[in-house]
Amino acid sequence: MQKVTRLFDFPYYQLEKHALKEALVSKKNGEWIKTSTQEYIDKANTISRGLLRLGVKPNDKIAVISLTNRTEWNIMDIGILQLGAQNVPIYPTISEEDYAYVLNHSEAKFCFVSCNEVYEKVLSIKDQVKSLENVYSFEEVSNCDSWEKVLELGTDTSNQEEVEKLMNAVTPNDLATLIYTSGTTGRPKGVMLSHNNLVTNAIESSKRFPIEDGKTKALSFLPLCHVYERMLIYLYQFRGVSIYYAESLDKISDNLKETSPHVMTAVPRLLEKVYDKIYAKGTELTGIKKKLFFWAVDLGLRYEPYGQNGWWYETQLSIARKLIFSKWKEGLGGNLGLIASGSAALQPRLSRIFNAAEFGLMEGYGLSETSPVISVNDMREGGFRIGSVGKPIDRTEVKIAADGEICIKGPQVMLGYYKDEEKTKEVIVDGYFLTGDIGELDSDGFLKITDRKKEMFKTSGGKYVAPQLLENRFKQSQFIEQIMVVGESEKMPAALIQPNFEYIKEWAKRKNIPVGDNSDIVTNEKVIARINEEVSLANESFAKWEKIKQFRLTPDVWSMEDGHLTPTMKMKRKIIKQKYIALYNDIYEH
Repeated sequence: MQKVTRLFDFPYYQLEKHALKEALVSKKNGEWIKTSTQEYIDKANTISRGLLRLGVKPNDKIAVISLTNRTEWNIMDIGILQLGAQNVPIYPTISEEDYAYVLNHSEAKFCFVSCNEVYEKVLSIKDQVKSLENVYSFEEVSNCDSWEKVLELGTDTSNQEEVEKLMNAVTPNDLATLIYTSGTTGRPKGVMLSHNNLVTNAIESSKRFPIEDGKTKALSFLPLCHVYERMLIYLYQFRGVSIYYAESLDKISDNLKETSPHVMTAVPRLLEKVYDKIYAKGTELTGIKKKLFFWAVDLGLRYEPYGQNGWWYETQLSIARKLIFSKWKEGLGGNLGLIASGSAALQPRLSRIFNAAEFGLMEGYGLSETSPVISVNDMREGGFRIGSVGKPIDRTEVKIAADGEICIKGPQVMLGYYKDEEKTKEVIVDGYFLTGDIGELDSDGFLKITDRKKEMFKTSGGKYVAPQLLENRFKQSQFIEQIMVVGESEKMPAALIQPNFEYIKEWAKRKNIPVGDNSDIVTNEKVIARINEEVSLANESFAKWEKIKQFRLTPDVWSMEDGHLTPTMKMKRKIIKQKYIALYNDIYEH
């Protein structure tokens, strides 16, 4: 019986337990290309043999940079790890300067890229990276070697014995990967994760996944360079789940309809967008259809699990599910019954509405440094509580420090930061990893996150403000797409707001208010007055010193490309403040 103790054991375990015809599926030129478990293993071994012939040795670092998730990523991952080398995935959207930093810091020997766009970025800094011997591309790129060359090098099986010798030498506690945190501040840090870190996390997290082994389909679109999606890819392999890779964020709704998955992962930002789209469609309905739609939404927003709202509510909910929510499910492929949400705080209203519609939206919590899962909700056996991130997974100890900081002990805690003992000592104290998050454990063992320790600030009046709590409440407004609460050492909290331009254009049309482009919208008095109403309404939930006294609207859409957001859609607070320093100074009359 194959035992899984190292990451490359997962495909072999899958072969033994659930040999799949569709282990990995990617779309190329409009067609879904299927790779079976056996082909996956064969190709990974071919890559291992090819890399050996290129001179790759244990502990060499190989960088993989892909704009989209794809089968080749997994083949490279297993091919690299089997040799005792390390896979260094890099976010494709970071700056060229950061590319150079990560490739140099990790001393990457080879780099595999997805396409021309990534290749151009690597090419522009290649001469700054002394360790880099060559770059290969998955897609055809002029003047760049194809990864097929490495596969060709590996077709001769005469060195397979050497591959197996190296595989056998890899121990669970060996370093498997360096994950450079996208970081909302400063230089990326290289998180060192061992095989054991990720293997135990995948297996323990798997216990919270109510899916049928060998008969389930997942759609994957969160970047594989992010530890959350990557760990889940191993979890899926462990459970015999067929993994379909979405083409891109823009094509998700098409891909959901084409593949009809049972499970997927998401970040709150994406769920907000899905909900806003559905809501906008509802506003276009007329008559009884519109009444029914909003009756179902109101019902969904009051949802509590386990029939806590009583039989009358449950009766109405079953009608709403038949008439309205079933159409939502159809729109997302028809089979989706489990969505794992992570990376940032989920608004309780989204948890309510998606679970009322039977999508099985379960929020979890973790960090790159904890491989990543610490806790996660599970609908079964009372393991789900709205507003919490669930109970800690098995073998994980959670301790709340005197100042409210969440501290973690368990097999998922990283080995440390690469080449940075000092920073490692700051965050791992007496075997506990200090998360930098503030939270509480209730009497039933559910964990609740209240804020980021380093994001909390004091006003000049000495009062503490927790920006995430405020931001999550304000983002419930249809008019507000993104909001950043500011006010450290100032007399009051205020906010920089990116309006929901699409929604406002529709609203303005309905109200016969002439609006032009985005820069007109943010100066339109009627728009500002309407958003002010939303701010006043949201302010009612907070104490006097926390209320947003002033705000300014920004004309740009906050995006990864323009540097407002990290690849997992978290705000880069320092950068946003810098970009809009004139608006900030206007608020505080600096």
